[in-house]
Amino acid sequence: MAKNAVSVPFEADRDVPGLIVKFGDYPLHHGGVGAIRSLGRLGVPMYAITEDPYTPAASSRYLERAFVWPTTGAEEPGHLVEGLLRIGRRIGRPTVLIPTDEEAAVLIAEHQGDLAGSFLFPPVDPALPRRLASKQGLHELCVEHGIASPSSAFPESYDEIVAFADTARFPVVAKNREAFVRRRRPAVNGTTRIATREGLLTLARDWGEQPGVILQEYLPREEAEDWIVHACFDADSTRLALFTGVKVRSWPPHAGMTANAYVVDNPELADLAARFIKQIGFSGVIDLDLRFDRRDGQYKLLDFNPRMGAQFRLFENESGVDVVRAMHLNLTGRPVPEGEQRAGHRYVVENIDLPALLAYRRSGYTTPHAPVKPSGTELAWLAGDDPLPFLTMLARFVRPGAKHLYQLWRTNRRGSSTTATK
Repeated sequence: MAKNAVSVPFEADRDVPGLIVKFGDYPLHHGGVGAIRSLGRLGVPMYAITEDPYTPAASSRYLERAFVWPTTGAEEPGHLVEGLLRIGRRIGRPTVLIPTDEEAAVLIAEHQGDLAGSFLFPPVDPALPRRLASKQGLHELCVEHGIASPSSAFPESYDEIVAFADTARFPVVAKNREAFVRRRRPAVNGTTRIATREGLLTLARDWGEQPGVILQEYLPREEAEDWIVHACFDADSTRLALFTGVKVRSWPPHAGMTANAYVVDNPELADLAARFIKQIGFSGVIDLDLRFDRRDGQYKLLDFNPRMGAQFRLFENESGVDVVRAMHLNLTGRPVPEGEQRAGHRYVVENIDLPALLAYRRSGYTTPHAPVKPSGTELAWLAGDDPLPFLTMLARFVRPGAKHLYQLWRTNRRGSSTTATK
């Protein structure tokens, strides 16, 4: 039965539940909470995989049940598939899978045959999500299809890193190269800006004989703008819903998770994203990060997440459709209503936007395309009809969260910006 169902000009299939699928230990994930609320408000029964019974997602009034299953993302695929099938048997009816990390998206794509009887998910080339989640695979696809991306190197040894450092222009950016590998043997703690040659060589000594990193040119924030695209595509790679926005603040500053963003119409960027998806033949939900380089006037694709993004609730069209609702409607055989995106709307992640605001004020950085005043605001955690996730977040965040933010701030002060990849 619907709980405070929202008024929208469409009806979701309430006989088909949704399951939030996540592998790894990141209990404070506002994206999962957003998906639970988004479909739950339509009366769709929602389930979630959680680290323990006391996560914000587990406390949502829109969640039918939390399946407590601590994972690291480094488990054998067979173990993870069997765990999903076990959950599917407990739900007892076909369920839409909603992955919140690359590992989940890759596993679902590569084991479609095993999961098809219990779950619903977009049909996709089984190898494509892994390639898109790989920094090297994404760069190769960009080159193949004429999509701009930062200059990149993929060193296979320490000697190759030394050779790169001898000719590189610093700062440079280091990222973990592959999904799953970043869980087992992370070279860096997310996206890392490295200020000097000496800093790079010092870090590289701990990366082993086969460094699992990509080294990219740094696009200076003074000459760039951060843009995001969230979209959902059908089995023919035709857009069902596509949204564009600009990132105002992130944490850590300029390199991390979105803390504050606005919906901004950008037809050029929308067409670029839709064309790329059609070329590669992807279906399902995507979250793209791009940086507009004012020096050459190009949008450069930084990250392609073949799954729901944490800030997806920023985007909704006039018909009340977001990307998660679009996917559920499509997979249950229902039409996806069209409509313009709600331009000017703002999204704020309460627990990280305050430190980000202080850091951005100090640096003097501004975002020219951000509206002066928002037309409305979506908070990541606080919701009047579902207050417990916000309170649970506060209870879990205050001590470890403050310590984590302080560590990230110290890292940034030393000249390297590091961020978690969720």
